[in-house]
Amino acid sequence: MESLEMKLPGYMVYSVVVACLGSFSNGWVIGSANVPGEVTHACENGLAHVSSSAFPDCLPMATGLWGFAVSAFCVGGLVGGFFGGNIQTKFGRKKTIIFNNLGWILGGLLQGVAVNPAMFIVGRILCGLSCGLGSLATPTYVGEISTIKARGTMGTCNQFFIVIGILLASVIGLPLAKVPLWRINYAIVAIPAIAQFFLMAGCPESPRYLISINRIEEARDALQRLRPNANIDKEFFGMVEGQLGLAAAELLARTDLKPGFDEEDLKTGFDEQIEDAHTKTTTITEDDAVHHESMNMVQIFRDPLIRRIALTVLTLHVIQQLIGMNAVMYYSTTIFNMSFSAEMSKYMAIVTTVVNFASTVLSLILIDRMGRRPLLLIAEAGACLFSVLLIIGYVYNLGALLVVSVFGYVLSFAIGVGPIPWMMTSELTPVYASSAVGAIATTMNWAMNFLIGQCFPIIFQGIKGYSFAIFAGVAALAFAFTYLRVPETKGRAVEDIVMDFQ
Repeated sequence: MESLEMKLPGYMVYSVVVACLGSFSNGWVIGSANVPGEVTHACENGLAHVSSSAFPDCLPMATGLWGFAVSAFCVGGLVGGFFGGNIQTKFGRKKTIIFNNLGWILGGLLQGVAVNPAMFIVGRILCGLSCGLGSLATPTYVGEISTIKARGTMGTCNQFFIVIGILLASVIGLPLAKVPLWRINYAIVAIPAIAQFFLMAGCPESPRYLISINRIEEARDALQRLRPNANIDKEFFGMVEGQLGLAAAELLARTDLKPGFDEEDLKTGFDEQIEDAHTKTTTITEDDAVHHESMNMVQIFRDPLIRRIALTVLTLHVIQQLIGMNAVMYYSTTIFNMSFSAEMSKYMAIVTTVVNFASTVLSLILIDRMGRRPLLLIAEAGACLFSVLLIIGYVYNLGALLVVSVFGYVLSFAIGVGPIPWMMTSELTPVYASSAVGAIATTMNWAMNFLIGQCFPIIFQGIKGYSFAIFAGVAALAFAFTYLRVPETKGRAVEDIVMDFQ
């Protein structure tokens, strides 16, 4: 059986699930402050040691400081994302994912034993560093090891595990929203992080990454492990061609990779073929014989091809944040408070998270059937429509319409705008530019996330429900951009997709 025809080989699925444990940790950090937030910073006894002799009952913070403490992980995410490209290029995808767990372990424990706001904020920032680096490394790894036929489903697993983390943090946060149990809620993130630290050691390195650093034999072995009992020749040829050029791929096809194979043999023969291209009549051109070195953040904007890809990816990530999903999730309780009691609003916010989870499952099922573009277009049209309905519900104080609009908005986002930008970052970008493009996209994503977290409360306080007109406008522009500029990537190799931009 050809590996290009495989869909869900067991070892590949296992590796994706283990890699996505980091996405679960990411989701937990996002959702951990939602339910127990009040008791964390505004309990009855404040800094007094009533419930425990070792720790104060809570960490008193003014509303502004608490808002910064909650969103401080975005600052860490921005930094982690910015430096993540160089880290995963230097150390590889696998090692980056393994050691990235240290931020969640240390940050979670620091929040759990915090005796003052500063310790809590530093813990959030440490968790944020891992969230940012994980937001880059996990989708990159998953995209590079997945089969072509299941790359969409596997890519959606990243968002799926984030949503599971948010949902469980909200549900488990209910019984832990009391003194002193709120500390456990923040420290729990260390559990999946420790699990991934050890389990990831049994997963292979990305074959595409190994090819990029000329470890050809290891790359072939890793791909064969990921595609058991399948013929990987065609798929491996395409990977080598995309990274090292056609000349190297053709030479490799004639080379028997036996134990002890020396990658320098490939380089020597490769150089000889390049020289032959100048002195003999041959079908190998100089363009075919290009070995692509890894690009940095400056170089991707100097290369016309990669610049077009990078701008497309960046725009998708900006849209993901400016379309307003995080504003809806962060302030869903406030939105429901317009029409419901405080107690009912809290439970409605949890139901919203359940809708987010169910919608992500739907995306998991549809992504490789319908394709990326149709789901993105449906999601953006839905976000625009339900943003308008949110405004109408606010203006006429229609509680039922507010509920339907929030749920419809979350559904629209989760089936497309949520998972697809992360997935398409690795699908649109060749390996030699993926770290730099991914780093800038991740940094931009976290920066926009922080911007929304800081600005939306001010905007919402000033114009209330009318603030969703901004998101409706962004969604309309996003629909136009996707329709005109975003290619379909379903069922296509990364190397073929890149050619669309040439």
